[in-house]
Amino acid sequence: MTQAELADRLNKRLGALTGSPGKLTDRHVRNWLTGKTRWPHARQRLVLEEEFGASAKELGFIPPAARERAPLEDPVRRRAFNTATASLTAAALLPDIPSNGSTRVGMSDADRLERNFAELVAADNKGGASIRLETRALAHAQHALDLQAVGQASARVRRRLYYLAAAFTGTALWAAVESQEPERAKGHLDTALRLAGMADSSEMYMRLWGHAALLSYQQRHLRDALAAAEAGRRAYVCRQDALFRSLASARLAGILSAVGEDSAAQRTLLHAEKTYERADTAEERPAWMTFFDRAELNGLAALVMARLGRHDESEARLHRTLSLLHPDLRRNRTYYTIHLALAQLAQGEADQAVATALPLLSENGEPPLAGRNKKLLQQFNRELSQVAPRANFVIEWQDRFSEGEKEL
Repeated sequence: MTQAELADRLNKRLGALTGSPGKLTDRHVRNWLTGKTRWPHARQRLVLEEEFGASAKELGFIPPAARERAPLEDPVRRRAFNTATASLTAAALLPDIPSNGSTRVGMSDADRLERNFAELVAADNKGGASIRLETRALAHAQHALDLQAVGQASARVRRRLYYLAAAFTGTALWAAVESQEPERAKGHLDTALRLAGMADSSEMYMRLWGHAALLSYQQRHLRDALAAAEAGRRAYVCRQDALFRSLASARLAGILSAVGEDSAAQRTLLHAEKTYERADTAEERPAWMTFFDRAELNGLAALVMARLGRHDESEARLHRTLSLLHPDLRRNRTYYTIHLALAQLAQGEADQAVATALPLLSENGEPPLAGRNKKLLQQFNRELSQVAPRANFVIEWQDRFSEGEKEL
């Protein structure tokens, strides 16, 4: 969007809010972006929050009481807001929202949003989850809800729009989980579950409970993680579609192995593998399920084997995962490569582990790892230092690793 286009969208929101047309211009937008206006008026903040699906503080504005505490933070936060606004144009442009409430909203509107959702999923697979992805997903979720308010639609269309709002919010949830931002993730989870309920979507419930299990696991709330994983496998879609049940079972096996229920974990993993064999993998499914194939199943199984202490089996599974993994799934390739290095290290093969992990270090201006992958690589570095602290190849690794950490 240009600055004038953003002002026009906000003026429409102000008109709907107050009954009178808004009077914002591109000058107001410039003042926000440059930091000249550090805390817009209350109505302006409200429509900005509605437009971007984030609070005024998250957008980079600083209330008067906070200015004394963070005077140097302003330029950084302002650039973050600028990035957030620019990121919305990286996906297909959102359809215009008409101000006339008599407009008919139909399946074609939902189809456009669904295409955008597929593009967001592809961007996540290639570039990894980030605040940029989270912001874009929330903007699309808000648009799906806005369409409910501006026009007439059938019950079927409304359910689909709620489904899409839940899907986009679920992607924002995933981005926050991947970025290790639990508080934001919890808020997205609550919203997404409510929207999935209004959409009456068992499939979306299954997806969201899977993310909830990972969120709880990250915070070491293992019993909550187990309950969420079990809720995901109980979803009705798992009785309808073997591929969904295989994924839910593999995730549940991972949590069972983390809480020490080894026998149950092995039984559940075996069930996931047998169920996968019965699934029709050629059947059309939602975009967010495209990542789950035989390579991913082997990867999830490798994590279970590692937690059971069977590191040789974990390594074998990870080699199969990396040989089968689709080239577009770059973040997943990095994730499983680090786990491969950890499996090799656990077997005392420190030199081979370093050879596996070394290509993952950023160089030549490449962006460093972030989120879960960054945390995993830091874990590898700690464990490597304990296994072979004085070896020459470890010293070389640590020099390269330290340089990469400085880039952060």
